[in-house]
Amino acid sequence: MRWLVIIAAIVVVAVLGRKVLGRWANRAAARAVLRFRVHVDRFKLTGRKPYITAALISDEVVADAVRRHAMEHHIPKAAAWRRAERYIDEIVPFFNILAYYKFGYHVSKFVLNLLYKVSVEYQNADSLKRVPKDSTVIYLMNHRSNADYVLVGYVLSGRVAISYAVGEWARTFPLEYIFKSFGSYFVRRKYREPLYHTVLERYVQLITRHGVTQGIFPEGGLTRDGTLRPAKIGLLDYILGVARDPAVRARMYIVPVAVNYDRVLEDRTLLRELDKAEGRRRTPLYVQMWEVMRFLFWNLGRLATRQWKRYGRAAVTIGEPVPLAPWFDREEQLAGRSLFDIPRTERLARVQVLADSMMSRIGQIVPVTAVPLACAAIQSMDADFLVRDKLLARMEEMRDVLVELNGRVVRADREIAETFDRAWKMMKMRHMLIETGEGFTVVSRNRPLISYYANSIAHLLGPFAAGVQARDTLPAMAITGNYPGSGSGPGPVIGSHRSGV
Repeated sequence: MRWLVIIAAIVVVAVLGRKVLGRWANRAAARAVLRFRVHVDRFKLTGRKPYITAALISDEVVADAVRRHAMEHHIPKAAAWRRAERYIDEIVPFFNILAYYKFGYHVSKFVLNLLYKVSVEYQNADSLKRVPKDSTVIYLMNHRSNADYVLVGYVLSGRVAISYAVGEWARTFPLEYIFKSFGSYFVRRKYREPLYHTVLERYVQLITRHGVTQGIFPEGGLTRDGTLRPAKIGLLDYILGVARDPAVRARMYIVPVAVNYDRVLEDRTLLRELDKAEGRRRTPLYVQMWEVMRFLFWNLGRLATRQWKRYGRAAVTIGEPVPLAPWFDREEQLAGRSLFDIPRTERLARVQVLADSMMSRIGQIVPVTAVPLACAAIQSMDADFLVRDKLLARMEEMRDVLVELNGRVVRADREIAETFDRAWKMMKMRHMLIETGEGFTVVSRNRPLISYYANSIAHLLGPFAAGVQARDTLPAMAITGNYPGSGSGPGPVIGSHRSGV
């Protein structure tokens, strides 16, 4: 009898405690939303994972895909459904306001401001304010670092809670739980099974119809050589599929976002992956592990001795929103019918042109920070020894041209010597340059790093790019103002602004 009383008491305490904790969590979540004055998609709050899972399982398109999968692979339908349910469980997140705004915001703020000086610029802030609140907004971003997820989410935290499409690299504990609690969903890259893609497509279209704000990296992965990569259209095509409904189409917008850094934390790893892809000799694993351990201990030592210095600037430019309704109207007028009635290959070609144009917009607003500007100047000067005055003059010339062309130069009001000094601190720490007499010597083994950062703005520099390409140890493109996937049309001609360049 005594044990029954104890068990009953435990149950009562647990039930009451759960209710009290639930009330506290609800109040804390409400306070977080009011504090940030942020737009949180209602579907994120009411569309809990069980509801979304049930909606996908009852979706006729998913059911047809399951039947086809069972027939093609000669397996029972129940086995095919179990496979589909695993995909659903893998993809569907569970958004948590407390995790996003109480934990995620404060951790990202601490980490980002520890590593970088963060800056954000709006191409046209008023145009963003004019976007109706019930709109479906897709943020398209260039992808330079895995820190992009944190950086852009932090920058936009006062405006919207953004849901990312995240690659498989984050499907490890505890990253998987963290990303899912932030509302992000996972995407298997280069996985071709039709059943999986049907589930993914229907999930993406479900949240798009309900106005969930999404963040997509159209390049499909990190840039290995620093250049903008061609756009891939898989997720974008899925999203555009909801435009069959005219009411949804009328409130769809794309916002281009561009990011750049004075230091990408994984830059050497990316360069090694590029070497591997091109058949060059790989750095032994034990050497890579030693370098990682040395990096960690060195930085912990700097923190402990209060000698820590940030890695320069992390900059974000938010572009003007692009309404999709006019694009649909124009394309359907040219096709003479709905885009969803023409052959799929023709429709995908039109979507590719749209994606390329968005990448072109992203390229035009890439922030120009100190290190990329200095590296671009170094690459354009065909020498291993650089006289300081000539290097500063070249940097100033490049900066002035970029400003004339409406380039997003961070702190363009500074004296060029101050801009270089900020870049020099980073390049000295990275052993990219050595000060020698009246100038600097380029460290040959780190020439790829200089090329990597120069390539991030090379597409903005017109004829200056000839110098970048001539000295580039990476397979940089022949730049004429275009880059792979940017569509046709000439870019800015810098020689028209400056003679003798």
